[in-house]
Amino acid sequence: MDITPDTVRDLDPKTAARRLEDATDTQIADLLTKLHTGHAVEVLEEFEPARRERIAAATPFGQGQLWLKGHTYDEGTVGRLIERPPAVFRPDATIGRVTDELREIVKKRMVTYIFVTEADGTLVGVVAFRELLFAGREQALSEVMLREPFFLRPEKPLVEAMQEVVTRHYPVYPVCDEGKRLLGMVRGQVLFEQQAFEISAQAGSMVGVEKEERLATPWQRSWLMRHPWLQLNLLTAFVAAAVVGFFEATLEQIVVLAVFLSVLSGQSGNTGCQALAVTLRGMTLGELKAGKTWAVVSKEAWLGFLNGITVGAVAGAGMWFYAGQQGRTDAIVLGLIVMAAMTISCVVSGISGALIPLGLKRLGADPATASSIFLTTATDVVSMGAFLGLATILLT
Repeated sequence: MDITPDTVRDLDPKTAARRLEDATDTQIADLLTKLHTGHAVEVLEEFEPARRERIAAATPFGQGQLWLKGHTYDEGTVGRLIERPPAVFRPDATIGRVTDELREIVKKRMVTYIFVTEADGTLVGVVAFRELLFAGREQALSEVMLREPFFLRPEKPLVEAMQEVVTRHYPVYPVCDEGKRLLGMVRGQVLFEQQAFEISAQAGSMVGVEKEERLATPWQRSWLMRHPWLQLNLLTAFVAAAVVGFFEATLEQIVVLAVFLSVLSGQSGNTGCQALAVTLRGMTLGELKAGKTWAVVSKEAWLGFLNGITVGAVAGAGMWFYAGQQGRTDAIVLGLIVMAAMTISCVVSGISGALIPLGLKRLGADPATASSIFLTTATDVVSMGAFLGLATILLT
C-alpha cells in the first residue's frame, strides 16, 4: 500500500476510501487508527457495510466498534469523535493492583485519566496519576477518585460541547449516555481540531463548496461537488436579469441609470454579506438564543438603514454630478432616486443576511450552505428593482 496517513488527511473521505480499496482490511484499520478520530469515522463510512465491519474488527483495542457506533450520531456531534478509554476500573480496585496493570497498559496506549465505573458501566469517578502517586497501595480507588466528574453527552453538538469545555481545558473528557453509563472518551485536542475544521469550511459552504473538499481532492470530484451550485447560481442570476429586462423601456429612455446598477448591487450585496457573516458567527458560537431572532433581524435592518442612507447620500451626489455632466435637467431627482434605492436595498440586504441562514437552519439544512448564493439573488433583485422601479414611477 503506497498511501500514507498524511496522504489520507489531505483527501476528502470518499476519495480516500477509493484509494484504499485495494489494501487489506488490516492495512486500512492500521492507517485509520493514525488519523483524527472524526476523519477516520468519515472515511470508514464510505466503505460498503460488510467491509466496514471487517475493517472495524481489525482495529486494536476495539476502537473500530466505536467508529461504527459513531455512524449512528449526527455529523458535528461529540459521538462521532469517541475513543475507547484505556484504563477503566471498579471503585474497590486497590491502588497497587491498578498501578501494576497500568504498567502494561501504558506500553500500548497513552493513559491520561483512570475512569471508575460500577459493574453496570455507570461512571462514578475519575482518578488522575497524581492521586496514584500519593496514595497507599492498599487504598481503594473510591478513596482517591474525583466524584461526580464532568462528562459530555454523545449527541451534543460540537458548538455546545466547546462552550462547556472552553473553561476547563482538560486533556480528555468522558462521554456518557443519559444514564451516566460510560460510552468512551473524547480528547480535548480532537474537539478543538474538529471545530476548527467546521469553522474553516464555512467560507466555502457559503458559495457552494462542500466542506469535505480538500486541496488534494481530484478535480473530477471537485467539479461534481461544485458544479450543481453554479447551475443554481446561474438560475438565480436569471431572476435578477429578468428584473432588469422588465424595466428595459426605462433604461432605453434614461441610459444613465445603467451606470449605477452595479454600484447599488455591489453596496447592498456587501451589506448583506456583513449581516450574514455576523449571524453565522453567532450561530456557530451558540450566541443566538431562542427568542432573539427578531432582535437580530431588527438590528440588521436598522444598521442597513443607517448604512444605506449615508452611503446612498454619497452615491446620490455622484449620480447628481454625473447626470449634470450629461446635461440632464432631472439630475437632482436622479440623485434622490439613487439615495432612496440604496437605503431600501441595504435594509432588505441586512434583513436577508440574517434571515437566510436562520431559515436554512429551520429547514434542517446547514445554515452556511450556499447562503451567499441566495443572498446575492435577494440583494440584486431588490436593489435593481427598487432603483429602476422608482425611476420608472418618477421620471417616465
